[in-house]
Amino acid sequence: MHLKIRKLDPLLCNFEMPLHAVYYPLGFPLEVATNSQEILAAAEESWGHFRKTFPGPTLQLRIGVVEGGSLDCPPEPVCREQRNLLVHVADAGNFAVTDLQQGFSFAWLTQAAVQHRPYLRWNFVEAMSWDLLEALCITPVHAACVKVGDRGILLCGDDGAGKSTLAYACARYGWTYISDDSCCLVRGRNDRMVVGNPYQIRFRESAIGILPELRQHRRTPHNGEMAIEVVTASLPDIKTAVQCSIDYVIFLNRGALSAPQLVPFPQERALQWLDQIICWGMEPTRDAHKVALRNLLSAEILELRYSDLLSAVELLETRLHTCRGAQQEAVASDEGTHA
Repeated sequence: MHLKIRKLDPLLCNFEMPLHAVYYPLGFPLEVATNSQEILAAAEESWGHFRKTFPGPTLQLRIGVVEGGSLDCPPEPVCREQRNLLVHVADAGNFAVTDLQQGFSFAWLTQAAVQHRPYLRWNFVEAMSWDLLEALCITPVHAACVKVGDRGILLCGDDGAGKSTLAYACARYGWTYISDDSCCLVRGRNDRMVVGNPYQIRFRESAIGILPELRQHRRTPHNGEMAIEVVTASLPDIKTAVQCSIDYVIFLNRGALSAPQLVPFPQERALQWLDQIICWGMEPTRDAHKVALRNLLSAEILELRYSDLLSAVELLETRLHTCRGAQQEAVASDEGTHA
């Protein structure tokens, strides 16, 4: 009797992924292995502008692309976690599994998912990268970030508060743009250092009512809504930076006031709002997030009540310059006293 001996791999654990590249999302090293050039192109689009800034072990993504399946774009993934394992599941052919302790994530995708570039980037390439970074390196903050002079400002608020549009308005006014509605504290530091992605700005479709020029940009489904992504390189008058230290944490209250106002905001309420983001990860990770957020609130905390973008930016400009001038005078007076 002659038996046929076959080398079986029903789980695709020996699937070859010959394409490799290293990227630096937010400045941290990340290696991507895949069998698809489209995956590397998506990673390049998302992370290719960044350079290595921070030390640490290289995080790893392995993304395999298989033939077959529907030609329609898959649904947005559902995310679930238990202990150190986190999954993103769109359907039977498109899913990712992340080991939050080992700094490793893998995904299997269909050609349909890969051919829809924004879907691929936002729901898998970027989502998997963020999972690893948040578990091991950074603490997320639901805020936009801008800088005027040497003063770093976080613009915080619930969905729809106007974080991205106000950050964009500040940038058009001459401020330095750091990030739209998501930025991150670098853990293990005491200087309130925030890093962001200044190479793109993402808006809700509703922002067109405030910024009509967004009509010319493509709209893509994201998180159940239509999103607009603008590459900041296409906006030559906007200054950008990858990171800055935070001096002000400002909570946005967009309403119907005739004139904008800046008022103190309670630290306890600010901490409660910031702590909402600590909703997944193992206990050591959650504890590290709490330490980073409490250190952040050593900055000045304010509430901005506004309705008009330009008047809000002008108020912030005036207030920050006034504060900076007063601080400089106090320093000079103190130096004169001790001379």
